Amino acid sequence: MSSAVRPPTRLWSLLVAFAVLLTVSAGCANYRLGTAAAPAFRSVYVEPVANRTHLPQAQAAVSTRLRETLARDGRLTLVNSAAEADVTLTLVITGYRRDVSAVREDDTGLARKFNVTLAAAYTVRDNRAGKLLADQRPLTAVREVFTDGGQLQAEYQALPLLAETLAGKVVRAFVDAW
Repeated sequence: MSSAVRPPTRLWSLLVAFAVLLTVSAGCANYRLGTAAAPAFRSVYVEPVANRTHLPQAQAAVSTRLRETLARDGRLTLVNSAAEADVTLTLVITGYRRDVSAVREDDTGLARKFNVTLAAAYTVRDNRAGKLLADQRPLTAVREVFTDGGQLQAEYQALPLLAETLAGKVVRAFVDAW
């Protein structure tokens, strides 16, 4: 029999577990969710969205979703006038298109599903320096619309979702780029 003293197995297991936990937590200590860089500006004024299409209610839907998305993002403060803001965001809805994606089984001349596309262009002006940061940069949002309950109703229901998709793209392109 050897006279060497062996450490208790349970104490040894706890020590190894603590070392592993310490190593793992040290790796996650400085992790930041999202982009690490802060934007070069802190406040934004969103001009009323302009609508150059014949799509009714698009202006209100996109404007509302754009402001909600910016507020939810939290990196910028929405202000009520261009004089108070570091930058001004202008968005113009430039196009609306529907493309047949699938036809009905019983009548191939009628569409069952459309891909609707909402196109827009955004401009960002630095109010402090008086220069353009982005000029008429195009973006598009595409959603599928099923016409089983009627095409008009389906497109009307898809408009807020299309506006939300477009607003998300605008905010990502606008805030993440700077």
